[in-house]
Amino acid sequence: MITHDVDLAIIGAGPAGMAAAISAKEKGLENILLLERAEYPGGLLHQCIHNGFGLHYFKEDLTGPEYAERFTTQLNEMDLRLSLNTLVTHLNPDRSIVAINPEWGEFEVLPKSVVLAMGCREKSRFAVGIPGSRPAGIFTAGLAQKLVNVDGYMPGEEFVILGSGDIGMIMARRLHLEGANVKAVVEIMPRVGGLVRNEVQCLHDFDIPLLLEHTITEIFGNHRVEGVRIAGVDKDGKVMKETEKDVPCDCLLLSVGLIPENELSIEAGIELDERIGGPIVDEYLQTNIDGIFAAGNVLQVWDLVDNVTLDGVKAGTNAARFAAGELKKQPNEIEVIPGENIRTITPHKIVGSEDVEFALRVQNPIQNAELRIGEKTKKFRVLSPTEVVTVTIKPSEMEACRESGKIEVSCHERKE
Repeated sequence: MITHDVDLAIIGAGPAGMAAAISAKEKGLENILLLERAEYPGGLLHQCIHNGFGLHYFKEDLTGPEYAERFTTQLNEMDLRLSLNTLVTHLNPDRSIVAINPEWGEFEVLPKSVVLAMGCREKSRFAVGIPGSRPAGIFTAGLAQKLVNVDGYMPGEEFVILGSGDIGMIMARRLHLEGANVKAVVEIMPRVGGLVRNEVQCLHDFDIPLLLEHTITEIFGNHRVEGVRIAGVDKDGKVMKETEKDVPCDCLLLSVGLIPENELSIEAGIELDERIGGPIVDEYLQTNIDGIFAAGNVLQVWDLVDNVTLDGVKAGTNAARFAAGELKKQPNEIEVIPGENIRTITPHKIVGSEDVEFALRVQNPIQNAELRIGEKTKKFRVLSPTEVVTVTIKPSEMEACRESGKIEVSCHERKE
């Protein structure tokens, strides 16, 4: 078996992985290896031909392929090693990696540090438990996006979309523009699951029906989808039988959520946050295993690729610092406690004495919100569960938490 000794191995060459490699190289690390299972870097950016990428990172409005091209150009200019068509089969607690590709066969990588950047995958029909037969014509929204934008195939003519995640709403618009009849976007919650801008630009602007507080209770058809049954739900999410109606269609798209891709993390013994599905990390994005860092959607599902990139930059920089022996920890760590109306938050613990950037989602929408992190408060006009909020805290603002070893984060509506 071929063995590669490297300073840094990065699993996944999507936006987080490429940003991690570039930042580690800029930090002075030379021996870097990116492992990517696809035939090209960039992750899913190549199938996202709509605009809206790079507004924060590049201060430009780019499409997904344009955004990816910026980083692949940098990879080539920096002469970073990129191994495509490479499947990582094992990640061990000692950071060693076993992978396979057509060039080297099965090989081993022995890195000083590792960045996990495997991204996330879509939930399937079986994750949400829709009863009915198993006909052709049921796709996740991401797969339909690849079929239409990359392969040039239309998977159907009449569509119903379950879930209002960003990809689902974007595909509603895309299919409409391709001449399909999108009969409804069905969402069980009282609000959309994606960004408000996508609700406006993809659904409202094209008069695509949005059914909030509704779900699909059955799928009809044997060889091919023939229709679905849609019903309203009450405030507890229970189906109201009297509201059921059948809608004919030949295709059902699912946009019901994303799951961080952490099978390799589990094998390595990395502790996961059950609420997010990603690794438990400190402010350096380091997991419970020294030298293994996590970034992007494998850590938590972000709403913007710009934030995924910034996550990768941070992980790559800190992985380079670890490989060089420059990452210092304090003897007493601080546990981060999610309090009132906090759905998810990273980091989960604070181990150093540097600035800490918190990334969090609230549980419910809040007008005139006040976010409290320890003793620090910050005011927002509105906070929504669909958008990740980032707040940076200085070491001096956490001194009171050193003795207790805990810092609580909470959010509530402020009283004027």
